[in-house]
Amino acid sequence: MHRPRNSSQGAPAAAVLGFLSTIALLVLQTGTCAAASQSASPGPHGGGIATPWWQNAVIYEIYPRSFQDSDGDGVGDLNGITRRLDYLRDLGVDAIWITPMYPSPQVDFGYDIADYENVDSKYGNLADFDRLVAAAKQRHIRIVLDMVLNHTSDKHPWFIESSRSKTSPKHDWYVWRDAKTDANGKRLPPNNWQSLFGHSAWQYDAKLDQFYYHKFYIQQPDLNWRNPSVERAMFGAMRFWLNRGVAGFRLDAIPALFEDPDLRDERELPGTNAFGDPNLAEEHTGNLPEVHEVVRRLRIMTDRFGGDRVLIGETYLPNIQDLDRWYGGAKHDELQLPMDMNIGFGNKLDARMFRARIDEVETKIHGSEPLLVFDNHDNPRSWDRYADGVNDALIAKQIAALLLTTRDTALLYYGEELGMRTSTPQRREDVLDPIGVTGWPKEKGRDGERTPMQWDASNAQAGFSSNAHTWLPVPSNYTSINVQSESADPESLLNWHRRLIALRRTKAALRSGNMVMLDQY
Repeated sequence: MHRPRNSSQGAPAAAVLGFLSTIALLVLQTGTCAAASQSASPGPHGGGIATPWWQNAVIYEIYPRSFQDSDGDGVGDLNGITRRLDYLRDLGVDAIWITPMYPSPQVDFGYDIADYENVDSKYGNLADFDRLVAAAKQRHIRIVLDMVLNHTSDKHPWFIESSRSKTSPKHDWYVWRDAKTDANGKRLPPNNWQSLFGHSAWQYDAKLDQFYYHKFYIQQPDLNWRNPSVERAMFGAMRFWLNRGVAGFRLDAIPALFEDPDLRDERELPGTNAFGDPNLAEEHTGNLPEVHEVVRRLRIMTDRFGGDRVLIGETYLPNIQDLDRWYGGAKHDELQLPMDMNIGFGNKLDARMFRARIDEVETKIHGSEPLLVFDNHDNPRSWDRYADGVNDALIAKQIAALLLTTRDTALLYYGEELGMRTSTPQRREDVLDPIGVTGWPKEKGRDGERTPMQWDASNAQAGFSSNAHTWLPVPSNYTSINVQSESADPESLLNWHRRLIALRRTKAALRSGNMVMLDQY
């Protein structure tokens, strides 16, 4: 899922450097954190219940196209991930989240799924996946899969059948609506709803004389979750992977599952977006109450599999009250780990903001476990968002300390631990991400944060591939920013991450201690 990105760089105030430096210094010198005491937090898992694996875990997001190419075609794959499991074990990772690796036309690089129960041939096959799960288990690493419940590819058999006729058994599996007509008889969309990827969210089908709704790309029609058959089919697909040993799912775009059945127009806000469209409030196309009923049923289904299966939510939410609802509030019966995007996805170092938002998520979600994240595949890398051009490496270490010494589950994005940087295309003709093609030059797409993992300086592909033509170009800084060179440097960002993660494992205060904010600025 894509959200408006903060790409401007904020100047780091001395207060922030002092605030975060205090954390970092104390972590290194004493092995604990000034903000934590040894008293245990009761939380929702107290009372003698064993702590689930995901609580205080480090989860590592892998974009499979970009992690490791094992067959020389320039695209990463599942066997490449298996090859690099020892690196992830040594880093201290508890689980890896793999973005979609299902069969797909790759319009949205996997988020347009054509088959929920298989592996795209670009990435391997089911046998490769099973070997990955088994090899990861040997290293005490769990596998979490991305699951796209909101929409499918327009090449999925369900949508092909849905679009055959209005009487098709699967026509109501998607959100189809009759057109409006103007005074001249021109077919118009049913309302003013917009795609997050630009322009109208409605695509006209002349054969049916109807529009279908797509919150994202035209090639990603939304499923109709008001039809119980859709829920049964999607839950069945998830059971397929649970039976293959996955530890849970990251649920893509989960707040978008339902739309207003009355198709009321969205309220217009001031200004326009990067695509030149009016800004809309999205009150009728996101975070509707019905989605929580589905999530509660999904939680019941996954809990039946045992083994602490986890549900992670892609939840861009405006406030802590909405975030708490996604946990299920005091009942703790929805997602175990909805993502808190309000702490890490800024672009300005602000000690007061970090202090207030961390305190908020620690105290106002009914004792649930915060899931903090600073980087992912949809946003410019934190190195670039928070850098000032002078203290960049220090700032990156401080951001890591903030993520890994807070009482939370921590989500890392591949290469974040190295200081990989955003490599934004400089020309429109070099852009692969359709968002960048549509929105250029205001929106340059997400290619920059998806470049190949930088393993070493053995070749111009940074050890990612033997093919000179990788799917995205390798940034030129691979000669100094790579796993091999940073492993040999005790003061590198990579070794800083390793030390912080090791401290999480050995110091109870960092996992379950009370937090007290100190006035250090």
